Parts: sequence; C-alpha cells; structure tokens
Amino acid sequence: MKILVVGSGGREHAIALKLKENPAVEEIFAAPGNGGMAAFCTNVGVKATDVEGMVAFAKEAGVDFAVVTPDDPLVLGMADAMEAAGIPAFGPSKAAAVIEGSKVFSKNLMKKYGIPTAKYETFDDEAAAVAYLKAQNVYPAVVKADGLALGKGVIIAKNEQEAVDAVHSMMSDRVFGESGSHVVIEEYLEGPEVSVLSFTDGQTLVPMISSKDHKRALDNDEGLNTGGMGTIAPNPYYTPEIAKRCMEEIFLPTMAAMNAEGRTFKGCLYFGLMITRDGPKVIEYNCRFGDPETQVVLPLLKSDLLTIFQAVRDGRLSEVPVEFSDESAACVIMASGGYPQKYRTGYEISGLDGMGQAEGVTVYHAGTKLEGGKFFTSGGRVLGVTAVGKDRAEALAKSYAAVEKISFADAHYRRDIGRIR
Repeated sequence: MKILVVGSGGREHAIALKLKENPAVEEIFAAPGNGGMAAFCTNVGVKATDVEGMVAFAKEAGVDFAVVTPDDPLVLGMADAMEAAGIPAFGPSKAAAVIEGSKVFSKNLMKKYGIPTAKYETFDDEAAAVAYLKAQNVYPAVVKADGLALGKGVIIAKNEQEAVDAVHSMMSDRVFGESGSHVVIEEYLEGPEVSVLSFTDGQTLVPMISSKDHKRALDNDEGLNTGGMGTIAPNPYYTPEIAKRCMEEIFLPTMAAMNAEGRTFKGCLYFGLMITRDGPKVIEYNCRFGDPETQVVLPLLKSDLLTIFQAVRDGRLSEVPVEFSDESAACVIMASGGYPQKYRTGYEISGLDGMGQAEGVTVYHAGTKLEGGKFFTSGGRVLGVTAVGKDRAEALAKSYAAVEKISFADAHYRRDIGRIR
C-alpha cells in the first residue's frame, strides 16, 4: 500500500512511524513532512492546507489511503475531498471538524446536550463582550477566539484590564484574523488537566491511554503558552473512576450529539478535560490527534494503527482490537531558544544518527530539515524525545538522558516535565 500522511510535525512523524510497522505499507508520502520523516518517507512539496494540490498529488501517485492529520486541512474539508476523488481517508468530514473549527459551535453543542463544561457566553460585538466582563467582574476569566489560531487563541485574563485588552486584540486588532470575529468568554476552571484522544467511527468510541501536556514555555508552568513542551502517559490524575464518568457523561454523549446534529464524527476525537471539584468538564475538543500527546500515546499502542484507521473509516471499529501497553511514556520537547516568540533556525543538530534517532529513545522530528545527510533546525518546536519505561520515573530518566546527548545552538527545554505537583 501507498499511504499519504498530511502534515509536518512531531505528531505526523509519530503516526507515520507507527503506520510503517504494518507489513502491507510499501511507501509513505509525507506532505510536506520534515527532516526526520525524510529518513523513511518520501517528502512531498505540497502545503498541508492545499486541498486541491493534495488531492491531485494523491491521485497522481496512486495513494491507497490518506491520513489527514492537522486541524486546518480537516476544517477545510480535505478528508471529504479525498473521498470524493475515490481515495479512502482517515479524518473527520468538514461538517464534523467544526467541533474544533468553531468554539462557539462546540460550546453551544455542550450546552444543548448537557455535556459538562465551563459556563460561558459568546459575542460578535466588542462593546457587548466588554459590558459582559464588567457586569460579571469575576477573575481569572477565559477569552477565546472562535476559530483556529494555532493553539494560541486562548487568553486567561487575571483582571478586567487584561480581559478587555484580550477582547480588543481579537475583535478589533484581529491578531488571530477572522478567528477573532466571534469570541467566547467563559469561567475559569481549576484542577488537573487531562488529554484523552479517542478513536470513533460514530457508532463505537474507544478512548486511548490518557496523557498530560505541559503547555507553558518555562519550568514550574511559567512563561508563555506554547503548542506543548512535553507530555507523559498515562496521566496520574485520570483514575478508573474518572474514566468511567468521562465515558458516561462526556465521550459517548458527544458522539451521540454529533450524530443528532447530522455531523457524524469519524476519526480521532480529542477531549481536553479539567478534573474539577464538581467532576470532569470539557475545556476543548480537537478534531484530530494532539501534539505532543500523540508522541506518548502511540508508542504505547500495541494494536496495528493502519488496521484501526481503516476500521474507523469503514465504520467497523467495534470489530478491531485496540490495546495499549501498561507501561509509561514521556516526551521532552527540545525547542529553539525564544520559542514561542522570535527564534532563529538553520542550526545543525548533533547527537542523532543517520535516521535522526538516538539510542534508547524515539526522536520525533517537528521543526527539522535534512540536508547533505545532516539535520538542521527549521522551526520553533524542533524535536520530541520520547522514552518508554516500566513507570513514569524510568521513562522520564531515559528521555532526559537522551536530551543531554542531543544539542543545537540555543536549544531550550523544560526540566520538570512529568513532575506532579
């Protein structure tokens, strides 16, 4: 089989490596891919958001199965376009991807179907949003841009001025473009965060192993929000009791709600959860695998990923085993100094072998390029160094030992990934 994986991050690297384990997979195209993927995939110079170009390439190359991974192309309808061209695809339809593409939609869905989430209001008028903030006068408050904003469209305002500034920057200054034409203002929830990715074909939903993401750039959860500086799996706060409540109160009701709305979701549905004093609540939905959660979840998957993808696409998920190891995984992100703001690229990376790997771990590439047999930095998040161990401590020790042997100029990483406070 010829497989196409759309995207260029560590998540796509992890998915492609897992797909490669299936003996039926003859060639993997990565579009646009990265330096680490180039070591075993055929990288293709098509932008992830170029729906027409991607479909044209897939037809020309004789692709047998497409995996549309990032949010942007899913929201644009790339999975639908692949199917319309006769190419089986893993990923939700445009109609279903709106669960991430519009926070207003997802919040209204939860309200309509009684799925636990933070109290909120939505606005398309700046003056009305500011008036609401002043009337509520409860801080911290959360201000969210409605649409996709590269994971950065959420601001936690500590006081009225910060909240008003956040609304203004989104609605008037359009710092997130059209994504900020509507905003959601919601109550600030407290408690441990949990990420649960799930496979669903719209009739069956199978949660994957839980994970914990570390979003802030600096140790002790300080600094700016990032796309994620590291992850652990399983999440120690996600007990069997909490998992049972999530399945009954959140996961299955969400699948049913999407069906009732005529937006059946087939793909990877991501639940961003907060374990509050009142029980688990939804912070956000994503319509795809999380990054860097995928980098700790897939190494623990014992079942064949391509078989699962095909079963999801065909509506046969109930027929396929989805089994995970009882071990632990840890991923430490090595980023360019200055990320998530200004940073330089083009630095040579040392400590990797010819496949872009290091002993005892799996190195998932994100912001890298391969030139003349050498790897160079090309983005903010550069590498995700993942290790598996019998428990969290062993996995973290292996990951950090490898990080110490990998280097590039201005490399930055957190030293407290996996620390439970």
